[in-house]
Amino acid sequence: MPSKTRRRATLVLAVLVALVATLFAAGSARAETDVDKIGQALRSRPVYVDPRASDALSTQQARTLADRIRAADVPVYVAVLPDDRAYGGERIFLRLREATDRPGVYAVALGSSFGAASDASVLPGSTSQALAEQNLRRHPGDLPKVLDGFVADVAAAIHGRSADGDQGAPDSTGSSMGAALVLLIILVVLAGSALFAMGRTRKRRRERERAELEQVRGAVQEDITAYGEKLSGLAFNPSDPSSTPEMVDDYGRALDAYEKAKTKSDTARRPEDVRAVTEALEDGHFSLAVLGARREGTPLPERRPPCFFDPRHGPSVRDVTWAPAGGAERSVPACAADATRVEQGLDPDARTVPVGGERRPYWEAGPAYGPWAGGYFGGYGAALLPALLVGTLLGGSLSPGYDEAGAFGDAGDYGGFGDGGDYGGGFGDGDFGGGFGGGFGDGG
Repeated sequence: MPSKTRRRATLVLAVLVALVATLFAAGSARAETDVDKIGQALRSRPVYVDPRASDALSTQQARTLADRIRAADVPVYVAVLPDDRAYGGERIFLRLREATDRPGVYAVALGSSFGAASDASVLPGSTSQALAEQNLRRHPGDLPKVLDGFVADVAAAIHGRSADGDQGAPDSTGSSMGAALVLLIILVVLAGSALFAMGRTRKRRRERERAELEQVRGAVQEDITAYGEKLSGLAFNPSDPSSTPEMVDDYGRALDAYEKAKTKSDTARRPEDVRAVTEALEDGHFSLAVLGARREGTPLPERRPPCFFDPRHGPSVRDVTWAPAGGAERSVPACAADATRVEQGLDPDARTVPVGGERRPYWEAGPAYGPWAGGYFGGYGAALLPALLVGTLLGGSLSPGYDEAGAFGDAGDYGGFGDGGDYGGGFGDGDFGGGFGGGFGDGG
């Protein structure tokens, strides 16, 4: 039996024993935009404050809040960040969860916005978001009080869930002990059968995931190569006197995105892992667009979804009306070149990907490309990608629970507090959900 299955079996048996037991008794100066580093910090201390957001929560207040979280014995992770678009807006919750790699409740103050998201195994995402909104109403304009109240409410909610079912247990007698023993035996047998079936299901799923990952890996490498070629063709020298500090920062973010994409591609083990690759590339393409505008002296581009027809083209500039073969018309974001083609009645420069020995437009490539597309478009709202892909083969494969991560209904498994588990899912799919509830002040 694989080690993970043994751990899961141990966990299931521990839960069963706990159920039977209830019958016997009542029971830095620069904004930190590297989310991976924030995740590392949260693993050792549950409260992270970006130096540029220290006016919202002081060092002493952060220490006091961390002590309260530890005393409450709840997996709450708090990040207080400046209003920096590099954090990805609403996407920061899922990015922090991935970087920290621990099930829990994630509370984020981003500029003047505050909200929360959580793993369903810890607390329903809708509950964590509601508690965030509740404390915003109670303590308007006072982030320290909002966070204190939020932690207290989360602790009460989590410990209240743990206590459910511990009331009304009968006194321990010979009869009840015998009944409990019989119940335990039955539950163990049922658990064994369930674990066996779970193991077979998981084996089939992993075989399918390996096949899908191999199918999409070629497209991922093409994307990384195209991005690398765009970087090498910049002819940008950070030490040139004409290079401003802002240009150097843009260039640094573009390089970081390239390295992150390569690293995430090398470590990808499941189709869902591909999302982190294309998410990094989407960030990189936007940084390059900003850098280009600075160098040309033109207005900085608006943060928009990438070109629908080929995300390698970079951020879109406007929406155009388009319809797939045999499908209904819809409005899609497009780069300037593709927008012009479509408006002139020509075919756009579509991104084709390898499928079964041939190449097809990615929207006709099937479910393996869901996470790939999710990384590019997921940060712009959970409803965007399904709306763009309606009536296509890829759109038809998206489950009703499709979320920003591009995940499908059975995409992940969660462990207990702090065990990391297998991470999957995202906002709205029942595994990890929540978001910003509102603002706590004007400056944040």
